[in-house]
Amino acid sequence: MPPETATFTDLATATYCPRQLYYDRREDDRGPPPEATARIDLAFRYPALLRMDDAELRAEPIDRPPGEYRTALERIAERPDWAALSDPPGTRVLLDGKDARGVAHKVLGATGDEGTRDEDGEPTGDPPVPVIVSPGEPPDCGVWKPQSVRAVAAMHALSWVEGRRVRRALVEYPAHAVVREVRLSVRRSGAYRRALRTVRGMEGPPARLSGSPKCESCRHRTNCGVKTRSLRSLIGL
Repeated sequence: MPPETATFTDLATATYCPRQLYYDRREDDRGPPPEATARIDLAFRYPALLRMDDAELRAEPIDRPPGEYRTALERIAERPDWAALSDPPGTRVLLDGKDARGVAHKVLGATGDEGTRDEDGEPTGDPPVPVIVSPGEPPDCGVWKPQSVRAVAAMHALSWVEGRRVRRALVEYPAHAVVREVRLSVRRSGAYRRALRTVRGMEGPPARLSGSPKCESCRHRTNCGVKTRSLRSLIGL
């Protein structure tokens, strides 16, 4: 029997907390909550957001003051790929790869028959770039590890679809007007492979993350049975 095809979401969740993935899989509706969807949708509205005044921006699901947000958007507009980011040729593209499948929120650049080819029929020029959009807050630099794994999954899946190596992806945090690059590396590929093994090998609930800060905001906390401890109890007060 061929190995199970994992989803990008499962791989990202397994990287964050395998036990959370176990309980997620037991739910009927695993779609993002409406507030997350509204934040993701910001990534498809950059030109309109740039034209908004402060009052209009305050009504949007952004996480920065209007002036600061507008300045951050202007920095994105200075990028050489601004035209593709603001009006991507491919949106919410399902990538069905060899090991994983999922949605790239955007794909920048020509894909498939749209690209140029040499006399042997091989694609030429720069490969397309998958984009993952996160509704959350970016770290001080780089991207969070679950989003790095998701980006690598998208790169591998797009490579499989295109028949050529894709070594670069972007992760957008539109509620903060931040765009970060993810380059394929041995370390990132290793994290992806570990997540893939976790997803494929999951039969029962994995071990609990005892006392982890991740448990505080997890919606499965009551079902999971993890006992969280307050800061006062941890330092003996």
